[in-house]
Formats: sequence, C-alpha cells, structure tokens
Amino acid sequence: MVFFYTLISFLRDKEYRQLLYTTFLTLTTGTIVYHFLEGWSWIDSLYFSTITLSTIGYGDFYPHTDAGKIFTILYIIVGVGIILSFINTLQHHYSETRKGNRKV
Repeated sequence: MVFFYTLISFLRDKEYRQLLYTTFLTLTTGTIVYHFLEGWSWIDSLYFSTITLSTIGYGDFYPHTDAGKIFTILYIIVGVGIILSFINTLQHHYSETRKGNRKV
C-alpha cells in the first residue's frame, strides 16, 4: 500500500513528473533510433535501450552500423545519467514517504 501511495504522490509533484517524462523521452528516442538505424523490431529496440541505459548490457544485441555505434556512445553518455537520476529520485522519494508514514 505504501508503494502505491508513494507512486501517486510522486506523479503529483511537477518536478518528479518532468523527470519521468524525460526518462520516458530518453527511452523512446533510443527505441526509435535503433529501430530505424539497426532495423530491429520495436520490442528489440526498446529492450536494447533499457538494457543499455540500466548498464546491464547482456550482449545479445549490439549495434552493427557505424551510425548505430556513434549514437550508442552519445546515448550512453546522456542517458545513463538521466536513468540513474530517475532511479535515485524515486528511491529517495519512496524512503522519505516511508519515513513519514512511520512517524504517524
């Protein structure tokens, strides 16, 4: 129950919502670019974008074209910071909400 309360309060805050939009835009951009540059399916492109920016990197997909490789370099430099900022902010918000609920 605390998780859902945290999520709803997270979405109500304008700054958090903007960070969520930025994260969504980053993943969407990567998905579109990989779909057209590498010729991957939409789901494979989304999968690669998510795996790359979460720094998991299974290695089952990788860019074959020079343009795809150059985009990946730039995508990682920009995207990892955005994704990690989103995860850190979400975790911090969740912790603060839980801490607030314990005091009640």
